[in-house]
Amino acid sequence: MLKSCIPKDRGYELFEAGDGLAGFEAYKEIRPDVTFMDLTMPVMDGNEATAKIIEVAPRAIVIACTADIQVKSISRMLALGALLVVRKPSSKASIEDALAKAEEKIGQACE
Repeated sequence: MLKSCIPKDRGYELFEAGDGLAGFEAYKEIRPDVTFMDLTMPVMDGNEATAKIIEVAPRAIVIACTADIQVKSISRMLALGALLVVRKPSSKASIEDALAKAEEKIGQACE
């Protein structure tokens, strides 16, 4: 679902992982500019995977995706270092907005 919302004309290279631990390991190897992180995953949940990513790369840009709309869950993810939280099901507009915010943060880091 998420992949279908990412603009095809922007040249993004996409990588996927089947669980949080695999996502964390892939992050360490690939070091992507932006990471979309689901909160509910097997082996290691999105909170733990995000915390581990931020631990090894404090400037990592993580965008959490979740159907959980509880303020506590969203606040926890932001406190762990996620740039923002996008609610699922995601729309093309919400993903494009999230990517724009991520690109803005990347631009600020380069200044």
